[in-house]
Amino acid sequence: MAGGNSVKIAVVGFGPRGLGALEALAEQAGPAANALHVDLFEPSFTPGAGPNFDPGESPVCQLNIPMRDIDIRPPHGSRCGAFASWLDDAPGPDGFPRRCDLGRYLAARFDDLNRGSGLRLRHDTAAIDGVKRTDRGWVLSGGPQSFGPYDEVLLTLGQPAVEPDEQLADWQAHAADTGAVLRQAYPARELQRDAARWAGQTVAIRGLALSAFDVIRVLTLGQGGRFETGRYIASGREPGLLVPFSLDGLPPYPKPETAALDARFDPTQAETETFARAIAAASKAAPDAARALVFDAILPAVRRVLDQVGGKSGEAAAWLAAEWDDPRSQETGPASAALAAGIAMADDSLAPSTGFVFGQVWRKWQDTLRRGYNPATTPPETAHLLTAFDEGLKRYSYGPPVSACRELMALVEAGVVTLDFTADPEISLSRTGWTLAAQGRRAETSVMVDGVLPSPDLSRISAPLVTGLIEQGWLCAIADGLGAQVAADGQLVDSTGKRVPGLGFLGRLALGSVIAADSLHDCFGQASVRWARGVIARNPPRPE
Repeated sequence: MAGGNSVKIAVVGFGPRGLGALEALAEQAGPAANALHVDLFEPSFTPGAGPNFDPGESPVCQLNIPMRDIDIRPPHGSRCGAFASWLDDAPGPDGFPRRCDLGRYLAARFDDLNRGSGLRLRHDTAAIDGVKRTDRGWVLSGGPQSFGPYDEVLLTLGQPAVEPDEQLADWQAHAADTGAVLRQAYPARELQRDAARWAGQTVAIRGLALSAFDVIRVLTLGQGGRFETGRYIASGREPGLLVPFSLDGLPPYPKPETAALDARFDPTQAETETFARAIAAASKAAPDAARALVFDAILPAVRRVLDQVGGKSGEAAAWLAAEWDDPRSQETGPASAALAAGIAMADDSLAPSTGFVFGQVWRKWQDTLRRGYNPATTPPETAHLLTAFDEGLKRYSYGPPVSACRELMALVEAGVVTLDFTADPEISLSRTGWTLAAQGRRAETSVMVDGVLPSPDLSRISAPLVTGLIEQGWLCAIADGLGAQVAADGQLVDSTGKRVPGLGFLGRLALGSVIAADSLHDCFGQASVRWARGVIARNPPRPE
């Protein structure tokens, strides 16, 4: 211990994952929690919510989780209660809450933790840019300041800054030279403010995943537009035309609209138990064996559901084989057709496709997937295989609200959004910005919004804190293109294959060591509990 009977801990980055970790720590420590002195380093003024769920974020940004599926149970003794009961005027079970409302709830959970857990908490807005190990413990640096020493450090960094890819780097330089506008999707409230100057202009949107739905709502509803009886009513303050695009040109598929429709995709208990055994074994197996284990576990469940919903169960095996080999190759056709089909499958006016059923069943097994995969030491090739499979199915399993898809369709019908350029258009630099070309059509724009979330590839991270850890050998990728090598208890595994005692690392930047980490529920899951148990085991606290 750094000194006396107390245990000194630092948490760097304190959004939902940091909050979940400290809630777990307080529960594991019990009456001895008052011996744990924790410094929280979070530059934002909303610890617990962090920047992604900032209570001050634009109210037009929604979660992609319906109320019926939000299950982030507060710790024992919490005064907050469940989110649905805490939130005034909460939407019904099939509604999708605003992200800022969840942020207010997470901030309240932090306040509850601060007041009633026994942990000795201190919030510091310093931006930590270095970690070093001394004889007395871990020492952090933030600019000219030093903090510590600490017995334990936990890094829950979210998504740090990355080096732009070649395309984006060229566009940044071009925007600087020409005065064209290149903006990030988040913080959405800043995008909403900047967009007030873009009335009537053409705005291109890089990406067509969940972030694009936020961007489109910010540029329409956020500028005073509204939807009435399925039609978009313009305010006159929004851009004249929005032009989203991506590599494959297809929007994600919405989730089933109601709890009753969603229940059709529930696996049976026996199917879930089979999958649990399969993923636990697959996580330790060679790639071919892992693929076979997962294939054999999921296929019967999907076939059963397809038979019950009027789908084509005979196509399931071929679809799954193609998905392993070439994700997304099964979906072809224009974005408008995919959008319409997704809406129809979500509201049950069209029988679900084979891919839609695979995605929904896989969504139901996300917690089972994490429980089987995350504690294992997975071979790098198998980590590549399984994480790529999970990431590919996110086009179904992490889909937006069907209401957001209907809004997008209404915007297309109103001429505010065009889907004619979605599929990897040719993009050239122009004197005032960019020219997009596809299928004989052209769109000129001087405003580009980047809605692409960077991958957790460590080699692209530019944040000094991360690059410094890599240089010291404490942080290394489990495989090329993936995230950090991390033990089951959240401690980093260094370049020699040994654990780095007292240096924890949780979140999406550990992809490969963990799976399905881009999830609110994962922030409050077993990964945090395993880390907390490890801290207590290494530093047994005594009540003060």
